[in-house]
Amino acid sequence: MKNLTLTLGIVTLLGGASLAAQHSSMPPGMSHEEHLRQLKKDKDLNRRGALAMGFDQDKTAHHFLLQPSGGAIAVAAKDAADAASIMQIRSHFQEIAAAFARGAFDKPVATHGELPPGAATMTANAALIRYRYEERADGASVVLETADPDTRDAIHAFLRYQIVEHKTGDPLTAPQRRLAPPPAGQKS
Repeated sequence: MKNLTLTLGIVTLLGGASLAAQHSSMPPGMSHEEHLRQLKKDKDLNRRGALAMGFDQDKTAHHFLLQPSGGAIAVAAKDAADAASIMQIRSHFQEIAAAFARGAFDKPVATHGELPPGAATMTANAALIRYRYEERADGASVVLETADPDTRDAIHAFLRYQIVEHKTGDPLTAPQRRLAPPPAGQKS
């Protein structure tokens, strides 16, 4: 009986070590069940994102940058020599810039399974937003600019949602505008 208890104890310890090794990135304070749900959500996001965007999510890096006048969405191939991914990113971003300008956010809905925060206001205020496609050596970006404070807040909500969902680690706040120094000879 003693050997059976010892054997069960060793199997339990080894099994627990195996589980810990499999889920070493489990955030502190998160239950195993919560972690499994998060892993499934992340896998589903990558699968839907690949379908909606037309490129492998694991071969690319997303960035969502808040700016005082709006922000930017950028995607880069992780391998600068990955010409196929770079071409797919550029094609997607040209489509996105045109679709967003029309107030169409079907690709983010397809990727996330829901309309991201801010997108409804961005649709309603499409005429107040300038979308600019920019080609980059490793991919592409779309710059979103507006002078309207409510529309800018919607853009920021949209970008913050993307930062959290894609786990990019990008800042959740826009940098402060820097005031230009006063002209020479004037005091500030």
